[in-house]
Amino acid sequence: MSKLILFNKPYGVLSQFTDRKNPSPRATLSDYITVPNVYPAGRLDRDSEGLLLLTSDGRLQARIADPKFKMPKTYLVQVEGEPDDTALSALRRGVSLKDGLTRPAQAKPIASPDLWPRDPPVRFRKTVPDSWIELTIQEGKNRQVRRMTAAIGYPTLRLIRWSVGPWTLKEVPQGQWSEIDVG
Repeated sequence: MSKLILFNKPYGVLSQFTDRKNPSPRATLSDYITVPNVYPAGRLDRDSEGLLLLTSDGRLQARIADPKFKMPKTYLVQVEGEPDDTALSALRRGVSLKDGLTRPAQAKPIASPDLWPRDPPVRFRKTVPDSWIELTIQEGKNRQVRRMTAAIGYPTLRLIRWSVGPWTLKEVPQGQWSEIDVG
């Protein structure tokens, strides 16, 4: 039985345990996770929030992080503007990025989710509306979701990974983690 940690990573936290490169240390996983010998299964950018999985099981880590397993990742994405069906259809077909065409995604508009406040808050502009979409992808190019929404003309303001495969943030408060056994 392997152990898996579901961590609700706050904005501004690095997806690693140390920050050796920066002379003024930034928040890292070691500020939140006290379990020894666990490592992230995949990454989540410093300016993204949400589900980060950690495990000590190398096979499980590879199954979660390796794109060949096509594990779906669902994001709640606050974007600048209100994407129309044409824009969402482009996400569903796949978007051309500098490093190639993305795989087709699942994309749909959603109501503003009931979430924890972000620190610092997202900047709002009175003249530009914002909205939320739920986006599910099965790959993990660098900063992919942000680049996809920008490519269709709706820049990402806030990005929260809600689930990876069968695991979700449903019961994990921001900045907290829970440990589960997986077969």
